[in-house]
Amino acid sequence: MNDRYDAGEGGYGAGPYEIVGYDEYGRPMYRQVPAQQQAQQATYDPYAQQQGYGYDPYGTGQQPPVPPYDTGRPAPAHDPYGSQAPYDPYGTGTQHPAGYDPYGQAASSGQQPRVTEQTAHIPQQAGPVGGPHIPAQPEGPHDDGERDYHTEQFAFVEEPDGDSGDVIDWLKFTENRTERREEARRRARSRVVALLVVLALVAVGGVGYLWYAGKLPVLSSSGSKPGAATPVSAQKRDVIVVHLHNTGKGGTSTVLLVDNTTTKQGSTVLLPNSLALSADDGSTTTLAKSVDDDGASGTRDQLGTVLGTGIQATWRLDTPYLQNLVDLVGNIDIDTNTDVPDPGAKKGAEPLVHKGGDQTLSGKMAVAYATYRAPGETQDAQLERFGQVMQGVLRKMSSDPSAATTTVQTLAQILDPPLTDKDLGTFLAKLADLAKSGDYKTALLPVQPDGTLSAKTSDSVVKDILGGTAKSPDAGSAVRVSVQNATGVKDDTEKARVVLLNGGFTFLEGGTASGAQPTSKVVYSDASHKSDATEVAKTLGLPAGSVAKGSVSSGADISVVLGGDYKPAGS
Repeated sequence: MNDRYDAGEGGYGAGPYEIVGYDEYGRPMYRQVPAQQQAQQATYDPYAQQQGYGYDPYGTGQQPPVPPYDTGRPAPAHDPYGSQAPYDPYGTGTQHPAGYDPYGQAASSGQQPRVTEQTAHIPQQAGPVGGPHIPAQPEGPHDDGERDYHTEQFAFVEEPDGDSGDVIDWLKFTENRTERREEARRRARSRVVALLVVLALVAVGGVGYLWYAGKLPVLSSSGSKPGAATPVSAQKRDVIVVHLHNTGKGGTSTVLLVDNTTTKQGSTVLLPNSLALSADDGSTTTLAKSVDDDGASGTRDQLGTVLGTGIQATWRLDTPYLQNLVDLVGNIDIDTNTDVPDPGAKKGAEPLVHKGGDQTLSGKMAVAYATYRAPGETQDAQLERFGQVMQGVLRKMSSDPSAATTTVQTLAQILDPPLTDKDLGTFLAKLADLAKSGDYKTALLPVQPDGTLSAKTSDSVVKDILGGTAKSPDAGSAVRVSVQNATGVKDDTEKARVVLLNGGFTFLEGGTASGAQPTSKVVYSDASHKSDATEVAKTLGLPAGSVAKGSVSSGADISVVLGGDYKPAGS
């Protein structure tokens, strides 16, 4: 690698080379010796004088001192800059005249510009080991005579730092820890945001469900129920009419069981026996008479006409079946409003049903309470007790349609078509679910003394609960007769009702007097009804002297007070 290039052989190029400078890294730069100079040095043998002490292996132009055992000639003084003798680059000892330029330049008083020749740059060429370092030659002349140094001529050595690896590791650790902290913060923020979103969704869903179920305190009115925005006439309802037949004492009690599937509201509507209906022949009759005379189908149609609503089926519930039903559901708990004596016990015995809150009633007790009517009470009081018993049964009935159907089938009751055991069981299960959740109410249908429905009644019950329109029969053609029982015999009222209805009169129940009276009275207020009063007395079998002008009850044309002289037909 370190072959000398001025040997003329074994190197690069065709001839010898000489040093012309150094690159920015301090490495020597060579060029080929011109042909003229080669001729002058043709006889030069670089190794010819290697036995003498004038040999300069690096071509520096410096002669080493002559040792003391030399020929005795004085050693020339050492001139490092070659000022005392002409420069002999090859150490030949040849003296050249002043101004001689070994590079072939003409001598001049100043520095001559370098001849432009192609210089050979030998990469990776280093100078002799241990030899003196020769600085780079200036590129051109300067006014100040100083050398021109360029930044590319200097080599800056970056000394390795033993701690640099540790510093880099520490910086990486710090950066990684900071990134981990930032990532942890981002994850924490993401979790908080996700949690807030979930809580908001749960809150909105809960409020929506409560609003839909109508259980928000601020929206607890009936208008907050699901489907409340739907017009009442467009709401879907399932309605069944229930007739309770008292097989022991006689008489009937009628209620409507209503399941509003739109608003999810259940109701029991109590229908007084004095409710005026239109008979098949167009005449006016009452609910009680219609149940006895027209049966289940005829009464259902008449009720649908008067109330303006559709009734799907009729459930005839005799008192023995009511007793069995209460026993099957495991007794009922209701708030009783009166003491009820035991029908089979002696006078003065312990009441069968005690007045009080949260009373547990068995089947027998429930029947006695549902059919009980104290002296002086109207039929509405007894009807309200029947409604309490029905709601108590629904609260104990299973909400599962299959289980409720099994309960109905266990009664072994023959139902009136089109009602079936499965239909009745499914219907009662739905109402049972509403009754248990508190979405159930009982309402009495108020009727006027003549049995017709007023506009107020139509709005509060018929329209709101049943979604219908009241269409009471025109009672203008029939004389309305109000009957008050003062005979002391409860059944006389019913007997008088039947007689009057058969006579073409409209019967209005006036209740029971506080005490018995010996004679009967037939009173009219308008002279136009005098003849009608006489006809009423004849129909009831009362003497003509019992007819008199006076004050009559509200809503009636004629008022009748049955006394001890009243003798029902057939008695």
